[in-house]
Amino acid sequence: MALDHRSDWDLVNESQFISALKALPLHPGARGLMDDCAVIKVGTQSLIITTDMMAEDTHFMPDADMADVAWKLVTMNLSDLASKGAAPIGLLLGHSLGRDDARFLEGLNEALTAFGVRLLGGDTIAATGATTLSMTAIGRATHHPVPSRKGAKVNDVVYVTGVLGRAMLGFEGAAEHLDAFNRPRARLDEGRALAPHVTAMMDISDGLLLDCWRLAEAGGVTISLDPAAIPVADAARLDDCLRWGDDYELLFTAPADADLPVAAHAIGVVNARADTPLILGQTPLTNPQNLGYNHG
Repeated sequence: MALDHRSDWDLVNESQFISALKALPLHPGARGLMDDCAVIKVGTQSLIITTDMMAEDTHFMPDADMADVAWKLVTMNLSDLASKGAAPIGLLLGHSLGRDDARFLEGLNEALTAFGVRLLGGDTIAATGATTLSMTAIGRATHHPVPSRKGAKVNDVVYVTGVLGRAMLGFEGAAEHLDAFNRPRARLDEGRALAPHVTAMMDISDGLLLDCWRLAEAGGVTISLDPAAIPVADAARLDDCLRWGDDYELLFTAPADADLPVAAHAIGVVNARADTPLILGQTPLTNPQNLGYNHG
């Protein structure tokens, strides 16, 4: 692909853009851009590095409490580290100055304190228009090999931590679920405990179905989910709970005889690759575009 022909890159969505990035020179630690984090060997240690962004009107409303936005920005990044079983080292912040910066700083301090992580630095800019934020998290691996999306094996069991759909209900105003949307918790302790036991692992940010699709695609397998076994916050809205996202739970596969060190729900099995990467009950799912949250 010729980068100097602008028309080649017009009107691309997230999937197309990432596919284009894969054609660029990649560091071996990028894992082919098929994982949640980069993994870089430094001597006998492995650094785990990830970046996430948030944009006003896309990830948070203009009237959102910026303290909650700061908390969620931290959680998004630490959740990626959790999926690699990593221990956080520190965070880098990219911040566009604007609305309620003081509240943002309050929430950032609360999140750093709650998760026991320190700020390393970053960059601030003055900008007009919608607020855009970014954060880079750096951690160290606590287990080798470092878990990846790739690795699920036939006959493995598919597991998820926690209950899905609480963030959706919190967004809609359900009082008992507000914290799940405004101040979610990254599963750092669970990720470190699970790392020696899993064959594949990632966090759930864009909806269980879409992230299961990604896990199956990375491993070249088919995942069969049992809808009745999936823990959701509102059984009457099962489909919404499986697609909405923002849950930040851990999705992983492990051998059927694994003695798991944390509580988790068995929700499906890994099978040899069939015509589609994902089956929900008796229904093959064939289009990832409607399975969860896609950018663009």
